[in-house]
Amino acid sequence: MLYRENGQFKTSYGADQQIFPIAQDRVAMLALLALAVIVVPGLASEYLLRAILIPFLILALAALGLNILVGYCGQISLGTGGFMAVGAYAAFNFLVRVDGMPVVVAILLGGLCATVVGVLFGIPSLRIRGLYLAVATLAAQFFCDWAFLRIKWLTNDSASGSVGVSGLSVLGMPIETPVQKYLFCLGFVLVFGLIAKNLVRGHIGRSWMAMRDMDVAAAVIGIRPMAAKLSAFAVSSFIVGVAGALWAFVHLGSWEPAAFSIDRSFQLLFMVIIGGLGSIAGAFFGAAFLVVLPIVLDNLPYWFGIPIDTALASHLTYMIFGALIVFFLIVEPHGLARLWQIAKEKLRLWPFPH
Repeated sequence: MLYRENGQFKTSYGADQQIFPIAQDRVAMLALLALAVIVVPGLASEYLLRAILIPFLILALAALGLNILVGYCGQISLGTGGFMAVGAYAAFNFLVRVDGMPVVVAILLGGLCATVVGVLFGIPSLRIRGLYLAVATLAAQFFCDWAFLRIKWLTNDSASGSVGVSGLSVLGMPIETPVQKYLFCLGFVLVFGLIAKNLVRGHIGRSWMAMRDMDVAAAVIGIRPMAAKLSAFAVSSFIVGVAGALWAFVHLGSWEPAAFSIDRSFQLLFMVIIGGLGSIAGAFFGAAFLVVLPIVLDNLPYWFGIPIDTALASHLTYMIFGALIVFFLIVEPHGLARLWQIAKEKLRLWPFPH
């Protein structure tokens, strides 16, 4: 009986078009923000921050960028790991080659470099789609892997491609402790999440969804395919590049091209599919699923006192994890975000579901 819209009247266009039109949703979101900004930094352990929350935030940001391209615009991409690598190495070069370069500016410039690369490899989307486009974006992944291994200038003359950063700070405040790193990543996620939500609600997002549903019909009604598709590649690559820089700077500290291999691209694509295509919340649901579930499955036998070999536990984790992915795709192909939406709809109608 608590989740109702009775009596919530809209008296202006602004009130009718707000992100959360239902008052209960606004209260829940404010409570979630308070939990993330105030409660978690004060109560979370170092292990929880380093192993779960920081990777979850960064991967959710990367999945958010990929969801804009795949979920909202319908353009398949298997080069997300490569775009993350471009953002990471570009931000590294800006930081080490330009004296006094602020960390935030370096990360944003890394995102811009990823945007340029993403648009270049997105040009084939103007003529091809589906599996052929997936292969074209896969070429971006292999090209980035080759470039950061062979072109020494990109890695500051590192022979192995391994680089690292340390002593990060923002406005004189160091980013060293897990709490500081968590809040730093949380700030990026909140800002880009708000930007992405407003983009997909506006005319740009509607043009993306029109291209996704039927590109020929979208062109007939006046939507320019080149502008719609390349803008989706640009926005997606920028967010993914920023996420790659955060993954390298904050989570890893030192990294090599293998940290952004094709496995990372498939992992992010699974996040988007499981979380929900064409949903901002789906990026967070998918990231939580892929980050938390393997840790739970790894520790489940020990929590129940079941003696099991470490190698067997690792294989069982992969088997159960794969079976759950297939189960979710069969039960609800539109992802966890759709299950959440159905639950909210039933709450709004309870006790009279129909």
